[in-house]
Amino acid sequence: MPENTDNKASKSDSQPIAYKERLNSWAIARLLPNTQREIVARFRSRSDADGYMRHLPQEIPNASYMVVFDCQHQEAVI
Repeated sequence: MPENTDNKASKSDSQPIAYKERLNSWAIARLLPNTQREIVARFRSRSDADGYMRHLPQEIPNASYMVVFDCQHQEAVI
C-alpha cells in the first residue's frame, strides 16, 4: 500500500516524535570506524529491513551494514 505523503506537518525541534515517524523503528545502519553508525534507511518491519539488507552488498560491496531496532530516544510520547 503506498504511503500518503500529501499531509506533511511542519515540525520544530521541541515537538514530540510524530506517530508516523515512530512506526519506522527498524533501520539499517552502516557501520563506521570508532563504533559509530549511520542510519541508511528505515522500515516498518524487520522482514522489510532484512530484504533491503540483502540488496545493499550489490550496490556498495565494501561497506558493512547491520539491521537495528532504533527506538529514537529523543522524546517519548505517552
